[in-house]
Amino acid sequence: MVKTKSINIFNLNVPCFNHCRYCLLSWDNNLLGIPYDRSIKFARRFYEWLKVNHPEINFSYYFGYSMDHPHLLDVIKFMKETNSPSSKFLQFDGMKFREKEELEILLNNLKREGIEILNFTIYGQRKFHDKFASRKGDFDLMINTIKIAKKLKLNVEVGLPVIKDNLKDLDELIKLFTKLKTKLFLFTPHSGGRGKTIYSSKITINDYLNMSDDVKKYFNKANNKTPYEWFKSPPKEVENRSLQLSLMPSNIEKLENSSFEDIVTYLEELDESFYDKVPSFTELLNKYVDINDDRLYTKKDLYQIYVKRYIDENNLDIVDITDERYSGSIRY
Repeated sequence: MVKTKSINIFNLNVPCFNHCRYCLLSWDNNLLGIPYDRSIKFARRFYEWLKVNHPEINFSYYFGYSMDHPHLLDVIKFMKETNSPSSKFLQFDGMKFREKEELEILLNNLKREGIEILNFTIYGQRKFHDKFASRKGDFDLMINTIKIAKKLKLNVEVGLPVIKDNLKDLDELIKLFTKLKTKLFLFTPHSGGRGKTIYSSKITINDYLNMSDDVKKYFNKANNKTPYEWFKSPPKEVENRSLQLSLMPSNIEKLENSSFEDIVTYLEELDESFYDKVPSFTELLNKYVDINDDRLYTKKDLYQIYVKRYIDENNLDIVDITDERYSGSIRY
C-alpha cells in the first residue's frame, strides 16, 4: 500500500519574467494563486493541525511561478517555522532585472534568513539561452547573480537541460561553470506543460555516446534511458506519495470551511482514483514500448507520455493529477 509521506501546499501567485520553451507551470501566463496573506493563514492552520494529528507526515509550503515574491523574506521565515525544505533552497529562474547593488542587497538578505543554495537553469550560450527563455539579457542576469552569490559564499547549483539544439554549447558551458566553481548537473527536460513543444529535440542514445567525457560526467545516464532500456530493467514499484494542494480562487473558500482531515482524505482519494485506473509503469512499458525509439527519457517523462496515451486510447474520464499546477500527488 502506498503511504502518504508529505503534504505540500503551494500558491502560484508570483509572475515569472521568462516564458521558457519547456515551462511546466506558467506556460499560459495565467496566475492561478490567491493573495499571500490568505494563503499563509490557511497554511499555518494546516501545519498546526498536521503537527498534532499526523506528526508522521511532513509539511511543506512553497510558491511560484518565480521566487520574486513581494514578501520574499517573510515567506522564508514562515517556511522555516514550518520546517519546509524550501526554506533553505531558492530557484533563481525568471527573476526581475536588478542592478548589481540591488542583487547584493537581496542575496545578503537571503543569506541572513538562512538560504543556503541558489539554483539556476541555463539553456545554452547567451544568444540561445535568451531566445529559449524569451527574454534578452537573462543570461547575463544569471551569470552576474551567480558571481555575487559565490562572493557571498552561497552555494550555487546550475542545471543544464540537454536537447539537440544546445549540444554544441555544453563543453563551453561546463568550462564556464567550472571556472565559477558551481555545482553542475545535466538533465533531459520532460514533456509536461510546454515541454511537448521540444519533444522533437530530445537527445538520442547516440547523442549521449558522442558527448565528450567532460560532459558525460555531469549527466546521470542511469536516470535517462531509451524506452527499451527501461523495459529491460524497470524500476521498482513506488511505495510513497506526496500530496499536493494548490490554493486557488476556485477552491480556497471551500478549503477554509472544510476539516483538514477531509482535505487529506480528498487528496488521497484523488491520488487513488487516478492510479486505480492507470496501469503501473511496468505494465505501460509492456504495452507501449517501442524498441526503435532511441531517445532518452527519465522515468517521470516516459511514464507521463504513456499515461496520456493510455487515457486517450481508453477515453478515461479522469482528473489529470500529473499537471503540476493543480492539486494532485507525486508517487515515488
